[in-house]
Amino acid sequence: MQGSRVLVAGAGVAGRAVAEGLVSLGATVTVTDAAEERLAELPAEIDGVVGLTEPPAGTDLVVTSPGWQPSSPLLVAAEAAGIEVIGDVELAWRVGETLPTPPVWLAITGTDGKTTTVGMLEAILRAGGVKAVACGNVGLPVIEAVLDGYPVLAVELSSYQLYWQSSIRPKVATVLNIAEDHLEWHGSMAEYLAAKARIYANAEIAVCNADDAAAARLADGHPNQLEFTLAEPESGQYGVRDGWLLDRGILWMDEPAAADGVALCPVEEIRPAGQHNVANALAATALARAYGVKADAVRAGLLAYEPPPHRVELVAEAGGMRFVNDSKATNTHAAAGSLRSFESIVWIAGGLLHGASVDELVADVADRLRGVVLIGADQEVFAAALARHAPDVPVVRVGSGDDEPMISTVRAATAMAGSGDVVLLAPAAKSHDMFASYVDRGAAFTEAVRAVLDVARERGRGT
Repeated sequence: MQGSRVLVAGAGVAGRAVAEGLVSLGATVTVTDAAEERLAELPAEIDGVVGLTEPPAGTDLVVTSPGWQPSSPLLVAAEAAGIEVIGDVELAWRVGETLPTPPVWLAITGTDGKTTTVGMLEAILRAGGVKAVACGNVGLPVIEAVLDGYPVLAVELSSYQLYWQSSIRPKVATVLNIAEDHLEWHGSMAEYLAAKARIYANAEIAVCNADDAAAARLADGHPNQLEFTLAEPESGQYGVRDGWLLDRGILWMDEPAAADGVALCPVEEIRPAGQHNVANALAATALARAYGVKADAVRAGLLAYEPPPHRVELVAEAGGMRFVNDSKATNTHAAAGSLRSFESIVWIAGGLLHGASVDELVADVADRLRGVVLIGADQEVFAAALARHAPDVPVVRVGSGDDEPMISTVRAATAMAGSGDVVLLAPAAKSHDMFASYVDRGAAFTEAVRAVLDVARERGRGT
């Protein structure tokens, strides 16, 4: 990059990391963003320009942040001018390949579960004595991890990031699952699938979800496949038997021979709870084992793993009820995994569906529902599905005019719940109609639960 003139599109976390990394490599860098305040925070050696719609004269390369769509005028203009446009992940790969010892990439994508799985993978690798770091869409930009010298990268890749890459060659890669998501960005399900499939294109080993046909098909024709399943595994698979994660995929020479597999970790020790997180743990295990981590590190790593907040997070217990925050369930696929984790539920659902249907989800979990509280913009879609598939389940709608909508929501849910029930925030929709993010929504739920329970306790003392 020495002497190159590079334009970085976007001054968020990824864009700033790319810009600073490029400067350290000797490039002359310009950053453009619509938010002037972001540009003002850049180091002095980086030029910031508000709202560019075409690259400055002499630009050699454009590096785009993940959220910028291919139709963005700046990126269209760059390609029309013959300037290569790549993403932050592609840049990180190319930089890594110039190092004396390029880092090993273990790459993870999927509609749901990416952050949980990459965190589990990092924990297992570290338990096995590997100097590894989780990076990419999980928070730490990949370029930072590469320039910091980590020899092994557990890389979370979004469909946006995969769209803009062309040459990464992970040692091991997986697509955890597939459901409709981000179609407003990609334009169609076919384009979304094509982006996800790029993770396997140059991977040495493809780890496939045998329980998700759409995800597994993306690896069709790959010469070196391993599989994971929630069922009892066959040869070449990771799965579950007698309450334990079982390895029948790779048995290492210096481990005790076991024709029927190696037991790795009890299912009951996996956090967060739920079958979808057991699947995530199996995927992380398969990637770590394919890299070469020994069996005993799997259990140690999964026990050491600290789940991030807002993912099937137990907030409180009171009166035999549990209050669980899964605000990260921002689509129907994620919500289904959460809802299937509990038997008796008062469900808090709603938000922005962006055209997604909830009929299949409601029909699938109707027998688990004791009540439903609806929030957000697309309440009518949820209400119609509940009327069709769960007509006997009581439904409360919380209006947008409520001064404290999450307090009202938790109060309504608590009134419908009883001992043994789970009050579950698993919205199955995006949060931006009411909240800044799913994190903000989850924090509001947590605060509301604590406030409602505090009031209940005070009233109990008063009587």
